[in-house]
Amino acid sequence: MSRYTKKDILEMVEDEDVEFIRLQFTDLFGNMKNLAITASHLRKALDNKVMFDGSSVEGFVRVEESDMYLYPDYSTFVTFPWRPQQGKVARLICDVYRPDGTCYEGDPRYILKKVVSEAAALGYTFNVGPECEFFLYHMDDDGLPTNITHEQAGYFDMGPLDFGENARRDMVMTLEDMGFEVEASHHENSPAQHEIDFKYDEALATADNIMTFKLAVKTIAKRHGLHATFMPKPKNGVDGSGMHINMSLSRDGRNIFQDAKDKNGLSQEAYYFLGGLIRHVEAMTLILNPIVNSYKRLVPGYEAPSCIAWSARNRTPLVRIPGTRGEDTRLELRSPDPSCNPYLALALCLAAGLDGIKNKILPPEPMEGDMNAVSGEELASRGIRCLPRNLKEAVEAFRKDPLMAETLGEDVCRKYAEAKKKEWEAYNEQVSQWELDNYLLRI
Repeated sequence: MSRYTKKDILEMVEDEDVEFIRLQFTDLFGNMKNLAITASHLRKALDNKVMFDGSSVEGFVRVEESDMYLYPDYSTFVTFPWRPQQGKVARLICDVYRPDGTCYEGDPRYILKKVVSEAAALGYTFNVGPECEFFLYHMDDDGLPTNITHEQAGYFDMGPLDFGENARRDMVMTLEDMGFEVEASHHENSPAQHEIDFKYDEALATADNIMTFKLAVKTIAKRHGLHATFMPKPKNGVDGSGMHINMSLSRDGRNIFQDAKDKNGLSQEAYYFLGGLIRHVEAMTLILNPIVNSYKRLVPGYEAPSCIAWSARNRTPLVRIPGTRGEDTRLELRSPDPSCNPYLALALCLAAGLDGIKNKILPPEPMEGDMNAVSGEELASRGIRCLPRNLKEAVEAFRKDPLMAETLGEDVCRKYAEAKKKEWEAYNEQVSQWELDNYLLRI
């Protein structure tokens, strides 16, 4: 249930001198979109009467069925702290509906809500805490982004080594002004790389928060003359940016992943959920790591997983069981990156976990030790699979797993896979700098 009513929002807009309201939604590929209205048209928006052209949004509908409506979620109302004090700007996150009043089945937010409802019917609440990483780079003289930094800071370094410290502090303060509970922020391993962690929440709220987080980070970075990028691997030879997903299920307010009697502190439901993740993760990778560049991060030696294994003892496998137990017991999926659509990513994580619980899918034995030090022969001998190595392999795995279509819908799966296949083909047609460096002189 929303914490705000229509009356509350109308009063807040008037009392806070809000002049513009952005009606936000997310397209199939994780891009935030918005339609701005003035305060005088807010009542119309709150009555679900604002229409837009769905055929103009990539991955949505054809031109002959283009009329779509935005239904604001009242609980997402917030005023942007970075806008003027007079004539302020607020936002409402919206669901997408068809003219006949039915939910648009290709709306990523609807897809997540549908899976969350399936979990609720089984008595479960899906709680998620993301770890969002990003880079802060210089912009050129024309105000365009580069991947240039003069910084050499590493893990947990502070100023003056950390050139982005002031920008990161302002980001945290802005997020807190918007209602986030920020738990920690720090410099990451690579030069100019940062992480801000906010408190876990139910899945839909977390997905909304991830989209808001990315907007706020980019906006505040620009105010500091920097460009914030969530590109997974913007530079060779350094660790890329991930978005680890910490997840647990609760029932009646109690974390059901915990079991103090188990050697790993995990319940039977937790093991089954883990088994479902491992069963389906190859197909899920197209959604969790959706761009060509994602696969430059998922290679050995750069603190990102490349093989499908789990452990309660170290950080290198695909799934880690963090050391805290009791109510904080959780599974940490380490492969996702921040270029993903969070609504689709969380929908698939939950669907895979529920499939594991329903069908009692047990995970393989845990893999202890540094995964980066394990040879390919040993991995093969232990039956350990690897994640897709590129976007093409990810598309192929995605198309083979029936759970993808069951969760996302046949039409969404087809559109998504076709778009990513074209992206891979377009990438392969390009002549890279590596090719020029290695072949132009010698051949």
